[in-house]
Amino acid sequence: MSAPRVLMITPDFPPQRGGIQLLAHRIAAHLRESTVRVLTLGHAEAGPWDRREGLDVVRVAGEGSHRADVARLNAAALREARRFGPDVVLCMHICVAPAATAIRQAFRVPVLTYMYAREVAASRRLAELSVRISDRVVAISRYTARIAEDLGARRVSLITPGVDAEPATSGSTQRLQRPTVLTVSRMTERYKGHDVMIRALPLIRTHVPDVQWAVVGDGALRGSLQRLAEANGVADAVLMRGAVDDAERDRWLDTAHVFAMPSRVPAGDRAGEGFGIVYLEAGVHGLPVVAGAGGGALDAVLDGRTGRLVDPSDHVAVAGAISDLLTEPAAAARMGEAGREHAREFAWPRIADRLQELITESAGRG
Repeated sequence: MSAPRVLMITPDFPPQRGGIQLLAHRIAAHLRESTVRVLTLGHAEAGPWDRREGLDVVRVAGEGSHRADVARLNAAALREARRFGPDVVLCMHICVAPAATAIRQAFRVPVLTYMYAREVAASRRLAELSVRISDRVVAISRYTARIAEDLGARRVSLITPGVDAEPATSGSTQRLQRPTVLTVSRMTERYKGHDVMIRALPLIRTHVPDVQWAVVGDGALRGSLQRLAEANGVADAVLMRGAVDDAERDRWLDTAHVFAMPSRVPAGDRAGEGFGIVYLEAGVHGLPVVAGAGGGALDAVLDGRTGRLVDPSDHVAVAGAISDLLTEPAAAARMGEAGREHAREFAWPRIADRLQELITESAGRG
C-alpha cells in the first residue's frame, strides 16, 4: 500500500527560527512512511535552505503584516490540496483552521491539529474552531491536552516534541571556570522568568560570589531587563548574548554549569510553556535544569532526577535550587547525566514514529 500523502500547513517553518518552526521541520524530515508536502510562508533565505534540505516545500509569498500573510496562506491551502491530493491534513497551528475547514469540507480529508498553549490565549475563537474541525488534536504535553479537552476536544493524542539526541556540534565538554547559569529564550514573553532570575541573582551570589548568568536570546524586553539588573545590583553578573547561531548556543550549553528557565503559567491558565523542549536540549548537553513547576515543564523535567521543579514566582526558591546545583557539583553531574539519558527517550525518530501511527490510522491504512 502506498504511503499516506500528508499536507502540512504551517505559517512557522525554517529558515525562520523558533520552537514551532523546529517541530514542523523535524516532523517533515522524519515521517519516513508518509509523502509530506509542506505549505508555508515565504522567507528571504528560503531558496538556499529548501534546496539544501531537499524537502517538498511550497511557499506562499508574503506581502506585509503577519496577519495578512497568514490569510494568504489559508487562501492558498485549498488550491494546494486540490493539486496534491492529501490523505491527511496536518495543521501545525490553529491559525490555519480556516484552510483545514475548507479542505475537509471539499475533499472529506481527515484533519490533525497540533496545539501548544500560548496560541489558545491569543485566539480562543480559532482554538475552538480547530477543535471542532479536527479529527484529532495532537497535544504536546499533559497541560496542553487539558486545555484542548476544556475546549471540547474529544480525541486528543499526547505526542511531545522531540530533540536531536546528539548535539549538532561536537563542542568542548569542559565547563567554564566561572560558575555559569544559562538561559536560552527570546526576551519577548514575561512568563519565561527572566525577571525572577534577576531577583534571584543577589541571593545566589551570597553562596557563589563569582556566579554569572548568561542569556542567549533577544527581544523587546531586553532593555527593561537590563535596567532591572542594574536596580538589583547584579548587572556585572549578567551576560546578555543576544540572538546567536546554533553553534554558539551549543557552545554555551556545553560550557555552562546549570540551565535555568523558571517559566510560569500566566493568569488565566491558558498560556505559558506548552512543553519546554529547551530543557531536553540542556539535558542532551549534560546540564541539570531548574524549571517552573507548572505547564508543560512537568513533562519535560523529572524533578529530583534531571533537575529541580520550583515555584517559578518565588525568586528565593529559584535561588536556592540554583545555588544547590552550583555548590554540589557531584549531584549536578548526576542530574546532568540523567538528563542526557532522559533526552534520548525523546529522539526525533521515536516521536515521528508515534505521529506516523496516528497519520496511518487517520488515513484509514492501519
